[in-house]
Amino acid sequence: MNRAVAIPNNAVRITDSFWSEKIKLIKNEVIPYQWRALNDEVEGAAKSYCLRNFRLAAEAIKMRSNGETVPVYPTDKWEYNESNSEPDSFLGWVFQDSDLYKWLEAVGYLLQNEKDAELERLADGAIELICSAQESDGYINTHYSINNPASRFTNLRDHHELYCFGHLAEAAVSYYNATGKKELLYCACRFADFICKTFGENGIKGYGGHEIAEMALIKLFETTGNDSYLKQAKLFIDRRGTKPYYFDTEQGITSRDGLYYEYNQAHLPVREQKDAIGHAVRAVYLYSGMADVAANTDDKELFEACKRLFDSITNKRMYITGGIGSTRDGEAFTADYHLPNGTAYAESCAAIGLTFFAHRMLKTDYNSKYADVMERCLYNGILSGMAEDGKSFFYTNPLEAVPSEIKADSDKSHIKTQRQKWFTCACCPPNIARMISGLGGYCLTENESTLFINLYCSLEAQSTFGSISIQSDYLNSGRVKISVKSDKTFTLALRIPEWSRDFRFSKENPFIKNGYAYFEINGCDEITAEFNPQIRIISASNRVRENIGKASITRGPLVYCLEEADNGKGLHLLRLSPHPKFSFDGECISANAYRAEDSGNALYFDYKKPKEHLERIKLIPYYKWANRGEGEMQVYIRM
Repeated sequence: MNRAVAIPNNAVRITDSFWSEKIKLIKNEVIPYQWRALNDEVEGAAKSYCLRNFRLAAEAIKMRSNGETVPVYPTDKWEYNESNSEPDSFLGWVFQDSDLYKWLEAVGYLLQNEKDAELERLADGAIELICSAQESDGYINTHYSINNPASRFTNLRDHHELYCFGHLAEAAVSYYNATGKKELLYCACRFADFICKTFGENGIKGYGGHEIAEMALIKLFETTGNDSYLKQAKLFIDRRGTKPYYFDTEQGITSRDGLYYEYNQAHLPVREQKDAIGHAVRAVYLYSGMADVAANTDDKELFEACKRLFDSITNKRMYITGGIGSTRDGEAFTADYHLPNGTAYAESCAAIGLTFFAHRMLKTDYNSKYADVMERCLYNGILSGMAEDGKSFFYTNPLEAVPSEIKADSDKSHIKTQRQKWFTCACCPPNIARMISGLGGYCLTENESTLFINLYCSLEAQSTFGSISIQSDYLNSGRVKISVKSDKTFTLALRIPEWSRDFRFSKENPFIKNGYAYFEINGCDEITAEFNPQIRIISASNRVRENIGKASITRGPLVYCLEEADNGKGLHLLRLSPHPKFSFDGECISANAYRAEDSGNALYFDYKKPKEHLERIKLIPYYKWANRGEGEMQVYIRM
């Protein structure tokens, strides 16, 4: 397979007015806020216990190495809190370590963008603490180091040791690429070496219940050149879903039906899987690892499975915002075209994971549909997870919210109408931070002959073909100017966004294939593209039952929504006029709509055409909802 590589984040400087502000917010507000949250210093926020656990683990390891007796605590829970655990035992969810690792990964990307001695000093202190909590054999996990080291790797299905390793490895690579410092990379490699020894060809035949170790091992392989990491990633992929089921074996069960393991994507060997299924975050993390392994081992059968699974998600199981996971039961995919608006789970982490998957597919299969999905997620399902001040967050991202119904219905208890300061299960906030701070690494890819532009941020970058500058007015006019300084002849491929129905290039007659326009470049050159974003009325398939007779409004990559703050209560009473007379003010869209009048006190009555009156409604970008207080919101409007 002819694989492209990403122009790395540390070779890209984003200057875009939209995204540079978001990155600046991460650096100036989100990172300091999350550091305080990890230290349990945010008043009124759920406790993290994360840094506290690392300190306790380091102390327990030190005591054992000195021959001192260390108390043993149970290791049988997913979440440990102050009411069900001893005061000096591990507290939090079993994957709590990963929150610090994601925070460090984000810091690494920020330091790649801009040096900051104080932030680096803070990160170095966190890394010193992490390294002090590493066992002598390379293992690191505060849950087991505090509560009972003898129970390590006895519950791979539930207890996230390999998941935490994955986030450690990704943080280590990010920080090494930013600073050249090897302490955290050495820590991650020691753990990776221990994993390879423990789970290698002659070791335990297991794999993680929550995937990420696979793509993290590939990242370590690409950074260090150590083939054992690639081999171990492939072993984890190849073993998954084979019989006897490893999760049965470790639990001493012999009769579990394979359907039970759909949640973990361990119900079938991965090459036989056709539908995206189970816990949505786990799924896309697995598929990302599969795509990595396929590309690095030239495994065409595995890559074909990735293509099937990508199409399953994006053609049948993805919200228009890029959200995935239709139910809170298992935070999971459900059935094809089952995309309920008001109970959507659409976890922020899932949209991030789908971006990972799409990016990896894009590097092997040069098709714009993957970058279209990245863009959809970034501008909608990911940004919506963070408040505009960077100090509160959504875990789930519904497409419809009515506060009074949510408060009265336990089936909607996962839906929030106000972003939260923090979560006991806080995977999403630091995940958003690392995604946005590392955005530069998703914009450009290249192979031996072609430089691909996948996302149209204003930026300055250095590729093997030379330097490239993008000046983008993408969200407003759709106009983009690309300037290249090079002494080489190569091909420049510009993505044609899925939403663009009227595009033009300053160079005529490009070769167009799979959504990219290809231009031959000889030395320094300049190309202008005009994608002309228009306000569009988008229907869902009529197989999506909830959206029959409804439509959503988009402009360019942005999905729009109605909010009570602009349109009052009763958003469900609105119907878009057949002659909406759209207007755009540079951010928001206004349109004509009809509002049905109140039908009175009777619960049921003979049908009669409802009385309506015309009014002007306002729609805002979906990612901005719930920044002006609590209120109703909906993406789809009746037609």
